[in-house]
Amino acid sequence: MFGSSTLTPPWALHFVDGAPLTLCTVLSGGGWIVPERRPPERLGIGETVIVRGPAPFLFVDEVGTRAEPVACGAFCSTPEQGGTRYRLGWHDAGTGAKDTTTLVVGAYPVRGEMSRRLLDALPVVLRVGSGGGPDPVWDHLAAEVAVDTPGQQVVLDRLLDWMLVCALREYFDRPGGTAPGWYSAGRDPVVGGALRLLHSEPAAPWTVASLAGRTGVSRATLAKRFTDLVGEPPLTYLTRWRMTLAADLLTERETMTVAEVARAVGYSDAFAFSAAFKRIRGISPSAYRRTATIPSQEPAGLLP
Repeated sequence: MFGSSTLTPPWALHFVDGAPLTLCTVLSGGGWIVPERRPPERLGIGETVIVRGPAPFLFVDEVGTRAEPVACGAFCSTPEQGGTRYRLGWHDAGTGAKDTTTLVVGAYPVRGEMSRRLLDALPVVLRVGSGGGPDPVWDHLAAEVAVDTPGQQVVLDRLLDWMLVCALREYFDRPGGTAPGWYSAGRDPVVGGALRLLHSEPAAPWTVASLAGRTGVSRATLAKRFTDLVGEPPLTYLTRWRMTLAADLLTERETMTVAEVARAVGYSDAFAFSAAFKRIRGISPSAYRRTATIPSQEPAGLLP
């Protein structure tokens, strides 16, 4: 989901859709991100913030602004309120005033157990500075938002994805950071290769020996290196990964039987799969499917 808005103070946008992941970038001007029960974060030109949902948050011209918050979500109104200017579409030329702020927002309706692995590794608010130098991607984004051209949505989506990945990399690679083991291990030439094999071929009949053979090291070397970097042995990681995939299949593919889900993640025996799933998840596959909540629709765009 992508949107942009040009704002004239005083203004206050209230993001209420509860998207699991929202990326905000200031193309001009500046403002404050105000999450629930968290300190406000100043956002200046060229800076990006990632907010982890589902709690709502505000983007305001000043902390304590006198503007009445405008709800940004599925059913928001569009008249001017509190000095805020915005319109439907990709961009708003604004008034030309020096104090206007142009904000670009992307909301990611990620869900499922695979997405949770990333979301659980992030703080509620992740702020990335402008870097103090020219950024060709940011410049391209600003130029693309300023005009309506054929294929614009595709270009903007890709640019936003680029910025999201770069922001996450910068956060995880910070000195003293707390990157999850699976992220850091991905850089290792041996363990990274093993992880890619497990992710791309989860249903294969893996053993530590066969995985070591595919990565070109001894069984003992792979087992120790994998455990040291990821935090658990290869086959333990594989079991958890298979159960993650199975959980998503159970909720997203309602027509698949438990036996079919079992085969899809590498189990020929549905009973063995059910036992493994219950050991990892604490609930049987059938019970998990009954209790899981499936969103009926994607969240609406955050900007009106």
